[in-house]
Amino acid sequence: MTERARTSPGRRTLLGAAVLGTAALGITGTAQAAERGTNGRNSGHGSYRDLPVPTVIGHRGASGYRPEHTLGSYRLALDMGAHIVEQDLVPTKDGHLVCRHENDITATTDVADHAEFASRKTTKKVDGVALTGWFTEDFTLAELKTLRAKERIPANRQENTLYDGRWEIPTFEEVLQWADEEGRRRGRPVWLYVETKHPSYFRNLGLALEEPLARLLRRHGRHRAHSPLILQSFEPSSMRRMSELVATPRVVLLSGPGERPWDFVEAGDPRTVADLVKPAGLTWIASFAQGIGPTLDLVVPRDGAGRLTTPTALVDDAHARGLILHPYTMRNENTFLPADFRRGTDPNAYGDAFGALRTYFEAGIDGIFSDNPDTALLAASDFAEG
Repeated sequence: MTERARTSPGRRTLLGAAVLGTAALGITGTAQAAERGTNGRNSGHGSYRDLPVPTVIGHRGASGYRPEHTLGSYRLALDMGAHIVEQDLVPTKDGHLVCRHENDITATTDVADHAEFASRKTTKKVDGVALTGWFTEDFTLAELKTLRAKERIPANRQENTLYDGRWEIPTFEEVLQWADEEGRRRGRPVWLYVETKHPSYFRNLGLALEEPLARLLRRHGRHRAHSPLILQSFEPSSMRRMSELVATPRVVLLSGPGERPWDFVEAGDPRTVADLVKPAGLTWIASFAQGIGPTLDLVVPRDGAGRLTTPTALVDDAHARGLILHPYTMRNENTFLPADFRRGTDPNAYGDAFGALRTYFEAGIDGIFSDNPDTALLAASDFAEG
């Protein structure tokens, strides 16, 4: 047993409880429990508005337990009962869409161990930030398929390194095929939550994301208003463009209040996220999107000590304009939790994630992105039962 295993029992205790719970209820039991008391909404066989509330979104799959954006991570999230499983999309040199949180694959693959790609290491400026590493747009799909995925934050999630090298980088088309097969096997649609990453950057390289994404959605019948898929982006213009190509529901992601979407920077639009969360900004978003994905701090801010304060008006203002809210991101480890929900001194041990989740649910959000979908589902079930 490692020293970390001796000092971090919370991680295994929570996961063990969740696994026992799903074993007792059946694979979808946790999800079914979370659907009780959801204002009559069903399990998501139709519109996005039919999804359970609170909706639990497997952030990059079940990335609290498996290397992110792998079929292993997606499958575990689905097995745990996540209502939706998330993918982030970036392109290859030859125009294929692959699932990586960033085009910089230095931390999420074993590319540094491949001597044949040593010369590809470079420094680029992505959305104004200088990054040094290896980038998907410099590799063909065939070359990327020689790499293996690994844990992105091994210092926080040492247990996840057990799975390093087990899975390759999936293409989005492979994920669509997987979702279709899983849907037939499970007898219910598999919902996907798909983000276009750095769309302006890639458009400037001649690798626009929206058109090939729309083609794939049409090919797999996920281009309709009631398709089991939600699109998302930090760049509003990407979602506006997708609204012209497909009817699939769209969400605008919102970062810190002082930040500007990169497409605003390039277009000279002076508005910040603080402007977009005001009533006028939300009305503008509602003209081409169905929801927002704000940081949790935009819903319930933290004070200078990192403790949660009073919820903002964002939930009520967004709902008044017909927008759903799916904030990001809940993680179980102390280092990621608000200060008032941390427990003990080990930053990588689990804190009171259930307490934090209840606070966010009480603010009226419609769903949440979580690295630990089993924990979020149990918290949603507790909240639904009062």
